[in-house]
Amino acid sequence: MKVSIIVAVAANRAIGKDNDLIWYLPRDLKFFKDVTAGHHVIMGRKNFLSIPEKYRPLPNRTNVVVTRNKDYTAEGCVVVHSIEEGLAAAKASGEDNAFIIGGGQIYQNAIDLNLVDEMYITEVHESFDADVFFPEIDRSVWKEVWREAHPQDDRHLHAYTFTLLKKSS
Repeated sequence: MKVSIIVAVAANRAIGKDNDLIWYLPRDLKFFKDVTAGHHVIMGRKNFLSIPEKYRPLPNRTNVVVTRNKDYTAEGCVVVHSIEEGLAAAKASGEDNAFIIGGGQIYQNAIDLNLVDEMYITEVHESFDADVFFPEIDRSVWKEVWREAHPQDDRHLHAYTFTLLKKSS
């Protein structure tokens, strides 16, 4: 099973503030939805709770929530207590590509534990005030295999670029 990270990251590595998104990029939200549809999405509890209630659990995906709280439940979700447990549940159900969708601590743990095969990173070409950041990644370990730039326009206040990085062998 392939393990992917999907994330939108500002120029200063910002990914969130006050348990919310910092920017609104409709095309990036559609990209996220299209890429993750039909797959397991693994996220931390705080990230899950940051999703507006009407969208929880994320539709057309198996939502896996990672928490240390042994009593935590989330309707319509698989609740686990480690990323590894979440990935094992995805693999056991026949998943071919599980997506780690945040937040910052979950991304950091997945990278530190060397669990990730590829990363879909939307680079938002601006810096933002934030309290959650994407970890530094070692570019010698990751090779960019795809890039698609999008300028600022009337629906997108910030220029951004979709990228796909794969772990170098």
